[in-house]
Amino acid sequence: MSDAKSRFDAVSGVIFDLDGTVTDTLPIAYSAFRAAIAKFAPREFTDAELLQLSGPSEEGIFRQIVPDTWELCFERYLEEYATGHGSCNEPFPGLIEVLDYLRERRLPRGLVTGKASRAVAITLRHIGVAHYFDPIEAGSPTGNIKVAALRRVLARWRASASSVVYIGDVPSDMEAANATGVIAVGAAWAAAVDPAALTGSGAHIVFSRVDDFLAWLRART
Repeated sequence: MSDAKSRFDAVSGVIFDLDGTVTDTLPIAYSAFRAAIAKFAPREFTDAELLQLSGPSEEGIFRQIVPDTWELCFERYLEEYATGHGSCNEPFPGLIEVLDYLRERRLPRGLVTGKASRAVAITLRHIGVAHYFDPIEAGSPTGNIKVAALRRVLARWRASASSVVYIGDVPSDMEAANATGVIAVGAAWAAAVDPAALTGSGAHIVFSRVDDFLAWLRART
């Protein structure tokens, strides 16, 4: 945990990213991508290359890679992605405790993700946490819309940005948080996350353990 910039006295709500923050879905998403485009793409894509393509939702990425067959590939992706949840059917350890604590404190909890809405629904159904979040903002095939989505959540909650947390696992999450004026919190508990990259992208604080994040929230709510 890096707390060098922790100067926030109160938290009035928390907005969560999904992949790599609430649950470890990235490995099955990458596998589903490769299975979906195997017959149509000009070459194979590594995890790092697929991460670089993120911003648009899955539909948008398929439109870039396989424009002539993107709809077919997207449907195949959803099938593979749902099947992959057999090995990913719960949140990261400790996340339910975080969500229960926030609910007990009657603090709002939202979800802002770059995933396609149909993929979001698959994940939330398998891990059983949809009821914790209101609103749920999915991604767009046209590009990264997290800043606009965060602003919609703030408007719905009628909340001050400076007391709301956005927690995510990639640099673009931290950039979106800072562009919106919310508290940028890095989730570095997934194996593939680079904590230094989160800090370098403007995270106010980075946690490598979920229980440390919960302790930080308890001290500010």
